[in-house]
Amino acid sequence: MKNIKAVVFDWAGTMVDFGSFAPMGVFVKCFEQFGITATIDQARAPMGLPKWNHIRAMMDDADISAQWLAKYGAEPTDADVDKVYEIFVPMNEEAAADYADLIPGALETVRYLRERGIKIGSTTGYVRSIMERVLPVAAAQGYEPDNLICADDLAEGRPGPLGMFQTFVDLAVYPPSAVIKVDDTIPGIQEGTAAGCLTVGLALSGNFVGKTPEQLAAMSDEEVAVLRERATLMLEEGGADYVIDTVADLPALMERL
Repeated sequence: MKNIKAVVFDWAGTMVDFGSFAPMGVFVKCFEQFGITATIDQARAPMGLPKWNHIRAMMDDADISAQWLAKYGAEPTDADVDKVYEIFVPMNEEAAADYADLIPGALETVRYLRERGIKIGSTTGYVRSIMERVLPVAAAQGYEPDNLICADDLAEGRPGPLGMFQTFVDLAVYPPSAVIKVDDTIPGIQEGTAAGCLTVGLALSGNFVGKTPEQLAAMSDEEVAVLRERATLMLEEGGADYVIDTVADLPALMERL
């Protein structure tokens, strides 16, 4: 751990919005406005990508593409993605702020890092206009990372490494092996691996489980274990070096490293 200079966190499902709920209903409602039925599972599948790319991935889903073809007489184009995206962004600006409560244990993890002089970076699949709504809500709860890289800040977003590279510059940290990337999605994990960082996936607080803390607490240990195992497998297959339940477990992991 003495060699770690920075930890870079994702936002929804990682530091805020336990279960990553903010975008889900918005995606479904956006497609409804075009006469297309999208499920929550279809909305969750591409999670972690920049939101334009996320919509493009949903458009490429066989069922959604077939619905679009039946309704509009052609398969969805990038111009169609633009139309959905234009509706999505302002709707998600409102939703993201409403779902910006910090995940339990997040502040304790931040305190652990600060006390050891470890810098705190952040990247997200949200565009900056959405994050402008989230930042003050997080700050009011005590969370203010040292930088923020949004999906529309650079020429290319996740799963490429540019957001991480810019974070290295912002925080003046290197080499990549001295940085940990923490995320609940595969594109977010791949963003870290592409940059050469150690990666930590979050199983229970993120997109793959999609439950609130209260919902998890009401489940049996066996039921939670099944969800944890599934999410862990997917994150490990996506490139995560380690998988923990939530960000609250990061200090214990770092003590073991």
